[in-house]
Amino acid sequence: MQLKKQLNILSPCGMLGYGFPQESFERAFEYEIDGIVVDAGSTDAGPHKLGANVSIVSRMALKKDLKAMIAKGLEHKIPVIIGSAGGAGAKSHVEQTIEVIREILQEMNEHAKLGIIWADFSQQEIIEALNENRISPLSENIPALTIEKIEQTHTIVAQMGHEPFVQALESGCDIIIGGRSYDPSPFAALGIFHGMDPGLSYHLGKILECGALCATPGTTKDCILGTITEDSFQVRALNPIRTCSPTSVAAHTFYEKEHPFILHGPGFTLNLENCTFTDIGDGVVEVKNSQFIKDDTYRIKLEGARKVAYRTFVLAGIRDPLLLEQIDEVEQEVLHQVALYFSEIPKDSYQVNFYHYGHNAVLGEQEPEIFTGHEMGVMFEVLADTQDLANAICANVRSTYLHYGYPNRKSSAGNLAFPFAPSDVEFGPVYEFSIYHLMDIIDNPFRFELMEV
Repeated sequence: MQLKKQLNILSPCGMLGYGFPQESFERAFEYEIDGIVVDAGSTDAGPHKLGANVSIVSRMALKKDLKAMIAKGLEHKIPVIIGSAGGAGAKSHVEQTIEVIREILQEMNEHAKLGIIWADFSQQEIIEALNENRISPLSENIPALTIEKIEQTHTIVAQMGHEPFVQALESGCDIIIGGRSYDPSPFAALGIFHGMDPGLSYHLGKILECGALCATPGTTKDCILGTITEDSFQVRALNPIRTCSPTSVAAHTFYEKEHPFILHGPGFTLNLENCTFTDIGDGVVEVKNSQFIKDDTYRIKLEGARKVAYRTFVLAGIRDPLLLEQIDEVEQEVLHQVALYFSEIPKDSYQVNFYHYGHNAVLGEQEPEIFTGHEMGVMFEVLADTQDLANAICANVRSTYLHYGYPNRKSSAGNLAFPFAPSDVEFGPVYEFSIYHLMDIIDNPFRFELMEV
């Protein structure tokens, strides 16, 4: 371990594959950079990526970003660290990332030492932990975990803390590919590895994980530079059109948090109550007094997704003011007619949902505004036990809606205007987070593997 008085960490973007201006990236190397760290995952879009084993970004975008990062990492002999590889950080996502890295190194005619940290757990491991009373819901609105749900969940990961990344750094890896990670962990690991305060390291990681979102104007598609010292850290934008301010950096500290100054992570609590945010000039903000408190019990967050249905949906537009005035009543009658037609199908084997864009599709029943528009976009989806059933129900909803003779209708048909043909979109499997719980651990459960490429 090399102790440093000052450490510079480059975050190219808020999500690997989102892209970043090459000029901003190059400008970072006017400073002595100690590591390039990037977050590659999120559960913001729900459980589909984890359940379906697909990536958040395209392979083309992943390769484009990685190629620039790896080239600079090898040139400057600094580590490139990836957290939550592939989006959900499961085995398939990590393997896809390794494959792209192999391809890049081959094209560059370079060799590298890879550190791979697997975040996957078997069903049996989770069942054993459940039987040992080591699993609890993440929050009050999440039901207790059952063996049945575990057995129905084929992809299970957990968010790792900084420790596995520190292990990889200690092994001298050029590129570290982490499975599912607590977002700030790979950033914090670099600071902790070099002897920096863990509270400052994690708080800086919280800021850097989203790229330049902490700047004004904010974006995840640009670079940000974090500099950590013995008693503070600094944040600066690398694009001249952006600047950091105490307000923008403090605001990002609150981002995606349930409490204004308490942040829970794997095995620790971060107390930011006494933090100060100071403008030290040239758009650079200095932060002090981030406090790291080690928890009595080390808990990691489990994430698992199970398939619960299949989806088919339709997008359409409505322009008739007579229909718009009575759209809720019409849709209830459409559902009634569909149920009558498919009376032999149990009602609990399918579900139909309507979304009115321009009226209440975003806020639903909480929408305070009264609809005054001249047209509305409507999307209806059918969730069913099989894809064939979803397709059949959706087609019947569409045809019934299209031709329904509502009171005072002036036309003979054509209630819906479809932008595409075919109108019905077969989506495929639908997943839910069946495991979103905390698990008590004693030893590091994440498997580390070295690979020479």
